[in-house]
Amino acid sequence: MKKLILTLAVAVMGFTAVFAQDSTRRARRPMVNLTAEQRAERATGMMEKKLNLTAAQKQKVYAVELDRAKKADAFRNEDKALRKARMKDHKAELEKRKADLDNILTSEQKTKLDAFRAEAKEKGKKMRSGMERGRKDKAPVVSNPPTQG
Repeated sequence: MKKLILTLAVAVMGFTAVFAQDSTRRARRPMVNLTAEQRAERATGMMEKKLNLTAAQKQKVYAVELDRAKKADAFRNEDKALRKARMKDHKAELEKRKADLDNILTSEQKTKLDAFRAEAKEKGKKMRSGMERGRKDKAPVVSNPPTQG
C-alpha cells in the first residue's frame, strides 16, 4: 500500500512538472529561403500596394530591388573578415538605393516611404530594447550579502 501511494505521488509530481510548461507561446515559423528575384518581387509588391506605384515605376523599383537583393546575397556569402571590411561599401550601396528610389518616386510617395522607414526604425528600436531589457533590469546576485550590525 505504501509503495502504491508513493508511486502515485511521484506520478502526480511528474505530471505537474510536465503540464507546468508554458504552452501559450507561439512556435516560430521556419525561415523561408527566397531567391533574390522573389525578395525583389515581394518588396516591389509591398511598395506598389502602399505607395500606389505606376507600371513604369514598378518596373524601375523592381530593377533597383533586384540589384539590392543580388548584392545582399553576395555580401552574405563573403567571408566574415571581408564582410567587416566591406561594411562602408555596403552602407554606400544602401544610400545609393535610397537615392535611386527617390529619383523614381513622386514627392507624395517619398513622404509615405519616409514615414514607413521611420515606423520600421522605431519598431526595430523597440524590439532591440525589449531584447536587452532582460539583461539590464536584473540586479546583480550577491551570494554573501553584508550583515548589518
